[in-house]
Amino acid sequence: MNGRKKWKFGVPLLILEFLVLVTAVGILYVITTTTNEIERTDIDEDNIIINEEVAETKTKNKEEGKKEEAVEAKKGYRNIALFGVDARDNELGRGTRSDTIIIASINQDTHEVKLVSVYRDTYLNLGNDSYNKCNGAYAKGGPEQAITMLNINLDLDITDYVTVGFSGLIDAIDCLGGIDMEITESEINHLNNYQLCMAEEMGVDYTPVTKPGLQTLNGMQATAYCRIRYTKGDDFRRAERQRDVLGAMMLKAKDAPLTTLRDVVTAVLPNVNTSLNVNEVISVLGTLAEYNVVASEGFPFESERTNATIGSKGDCIIPMTLEENVVMLHELLFEEKNYTPSRQVNIMSGEITQQTEEYIP
Repeated sequence: MNGRKKWKFGVPLLILEFLVLVTAVGILYVITTTTNEIERTDIDEDNIIINEEVAETKTKNKEEGKKEEAVEAKKGYRNIALFGVDARDNELGRGTRSDTIIIASINQDTHEVKLVSVYRDTYLNLGNDSYNKCNGAYAKGGPEQAITMLNINLDLDITDYVTVGFSGLIDAIDCLGGIDMEITESEINHLNNYQLCMAEEMGVDYTPVTKPGLQTLNGMQATAYCRIRYTKGDDFRRAERQRDVLGAMMLKAKDAPLTTLRDVVTAVLPNVNTSLNVNEVISVLGTLAEYNVVASEGFPFESERTNATIGSKGDCIIPMTLEENVVMLHELLFEEKNYTPSRQVNIMSGEITQQTEEYIP
């Protein structure tokens, strides 16, 4: 795999989703036995906006948690923003759009992991009171603005992130010995076409997928599979494929020996930028096998979204309405029944409606 050329084309970066496994499940502990180092970037939390009502609730929960510690310590939820960028020469900061945006919500008491893809073309507040496709937030202000974008639109309190460039994805999957995926007849031609494109760019050979059904995909095949957007479901199905592959990688990693996990992390580390402290990840090593992905969804939700071309901003996914989508998101992630969105979300929801209603058929 050495000597591979940099890719010249954009790709939805599934390697990002592997970092859910790396961070949430604890594989990064192998960093202590290798000379590789993850690039940890401290971010100024003062630059990350959390809606006022959400911040007040977070403070209240912390105070109540301290009172409960004497009886039974509860860790609660940990939410991490995951970004995949089409990076050149490992440039993982501002200046590049986030092709993949995922919220990983981890219940630290039950070890359940829930994944929500925020579709990159979703029309939202970018965190600076301008409205556009949400993947522009990362390009304008790096991870801090992208986290702010998620927090203010979705009533979240995220302060940590992982950003991953695409290099290393193929190696990581190959180190695991491939992953098992169900391939449909309609996906085969597109999968192989993407493989051909990547193989020509990198100057390597590829193995075509020849039949549908459950089969083991190598790194090249799995990466090509994640790029497919032309079958039924378009970009929505592509985001679902990315989450499906994450689940497959998670299952494979659970049974992998330590030497294999070390190889996987070695392949990933040069392409990672994160605010996470490695010690935080090491602390969950003993519960590796207990983590499970129990929910996988996309935002905005299917029943509460539409598509429209918004002037010069192009084809966008419109939440209808943002408030209802936020209610559904909080029920999915935190099992909050009848959640009441913050005043800030209500204001932005109205602004999105006002700016887009004339373009919606």
